[in-house]
Amino acid sequence: MGYRILAEVTMGVHLLVLIYLALGGFLAWPRPLLIWPHLAMAAWGLASISTPLECPLTVLENWARHRAGLAGLRPGGFIDTYLKGVIYPEEYTTLVRWVVVALILTSWTGLVMRRRAGHRRARGESCQVE
Repeated sequence: MGYRILAEVTMGVHLLVLIYLALGGFLAWPRPLLIWPHLAMAAWGLASISTPLECPLTVLENWARHRAGLAGLRPGGFIDTYLKGVIYPEEYTTLVRWVVVALILTSWTGLVMRRRAGHRRARGESCQVE
């Protein structure tokens, strides 16, 4: 029973990690130091789709599932098991990846713009276009 719980907790953590990957950059808007873990997560995400790296959370979940007598994840891991073909059709995988990239870039762009506006206000400059 303990291994099954570990597998399910790992699945939940994995989902939270993916949500953080897509949206975590927005958390850096009010707390700019949070950009650093998000940059690390984005680098990991890029590496994981462009190289044969296996996610440690996938390894842990598979290990726990096997110890609990359950089938492992599909060969593509978490995304192929729980998201692709379940949350979105498989043929939209590339589109979903680009949407995530757009969310990440939007969050980073917004952070830069907010920081610049804050620096202008700190120097007493106007943010209005004249």
